[in-house]
Amino acid sequence: MDALIERYLTRLRIEDGLAQNTVAAYRLDLHALQLFMAVHRLQHPTELTRTVLREFFSSLTRMKLSSSSIARSMATLRGWCRFLIKEGLLKENPMMLMESPRPWARLPKILTQQEISALLEPRMGAKPEEIRDTAMLELLYATGLRVSELVNVEVAQINLAVGYVLATGKGSKQRVVPIGDVARARVERYLEQARQTLMKGRVSKFLFVTRRGTSMTRQAFWNLLRKRARQARIVKSISPHMLRHSFATHLLDHGADLRSVQAMLGHSKVSTTQIYTHVEQARLKRLHMEFFPRKTRRERPTPNVRS
Repeated sequence: MDALIERYLTRLRIEDGLAQNTVAAYRLDLHALQLFMAVHRLQHPTELTRTVLREFFSSLTRMKLSSSSIARSMATLRGWCRFLIKEGLLKENPMMLMESPRPWARLPKILTQQEISALLEPRMGAKPEEIRDTAMLELLYATGLRVSELVNVEVAQINLAVGYVLATGKGSKQRVVPIGDVARARVERYLEQARQTLMKGRVSKFLFVTRRGTSMTRQAFWNLLRKRARQARIVKSISPHMLRHSFATHLLDHGADLRSVQAMLGHSKVSTTQIYTHVEQARLKRLHMEFFPRKTRRERPTPNVRS
């Protein structure tokens, strides 16, 4: 199965254009199935039946995996079984009519606008790394990019004169995202005062670079974000994706429409973006409480008037 799995994952990466992280998640799901089959002395894909797969998913439930993780595994195995049918190793798809568990819709964790201000407005140092880090954080919040998109932004993909960045998202799909004035100023300062110092005469296509002249890793950016959060005295457990959630939430809170936010985030379906509509509901409730004429008035009992 090892060779088959690698051939399938290569097809997903090259022909379907799936992102590296997505392919890595598929690999984990398929290796979990492979381990399950080995434990049950099943060694060949032709031995995959609906009964085997049902028992496999039941084992995931007993391991207390979340419904979203099980749903992702089922999606992986649907594609895997279709691949096996094309390869002539299965005659029918054992995943047919098998329903995925419905995951709970968890509200995204966000930073308040006060916390964002504290995070983005610390003392701006003069060191090249400090100037770079400030620009990266400001751009991340200003555009709602994924951290993988941020660290891979190329110099040619950002236009500060017009004010936009060309982001490359999942499946190598590209989208244009506007950049606000503050983020533009931070990136301009980085380009003018810090990038060449970090590059030391070297050449790189990436916008944000390290002292080695290479692009920053996601893990390195995560660490600098946590450091800045501590400096800002933010006690929440923070992540780069939290800034993406905050970007979308704050846009909606200030009146942006859902379709525009969907386009900026790069969501293929508006249903993915609808998780942020809890903000709209909270705002409507707040407006209702503030302006509804009967918000505090109570019906008084009719006086007992004797004739």
